[in-house]
Amino acid sequence: MSEDNFQFVDTNILIYAFDISTGEKYQKALTLIQNLWENENGCISIQVLQEFYVNATKTAPNALDPLKVATTIRDLCSWKVHRPATEDVLAAITLQQRYQISFWDALIIRSAQETNCETLWSEDLSYGQNYDGVRIVNPFK
Repeated sequence: MSEDNFQFVDTNILIYAFDISTGEKYQKALTLIQNLWENENGCISIQVLQEFYVNATKTAPNALDPLKVATTIRDLCSWKVHRPATEDVLAAITLQQRYQISFWDALIIRSAQETNCETLWSEDLSYGQNYDGVRIVNPFK
């Protein structure tokens, strides 16, 4: 992996990349994920993997097959994966309080920090916002 340009991917981007019914968002998200594969600079966290599984198999309008999602998760584990620890939960609480965001979003930001990512691809967080060194980029803007 190229350590100089790690990029963190939020759950919603993964879901779009595997749900063909999302049209233009599918194409943009898939291209992004493919580029991260080719450049070997994609990062995720255990939280993202868990959310991806649940949302892709249960809550997405076109639920995906659980075994196919499991295979995708197995493949994604070749990326740099952050496994939050107790200190990460506490740091996320600090981020949540400082920026008045959800705890779960704060934990995603913390995971991006811990994987040395300056870019966090997300549709959910404020586009362009810098959270203590992590800049939010929405691939659909």
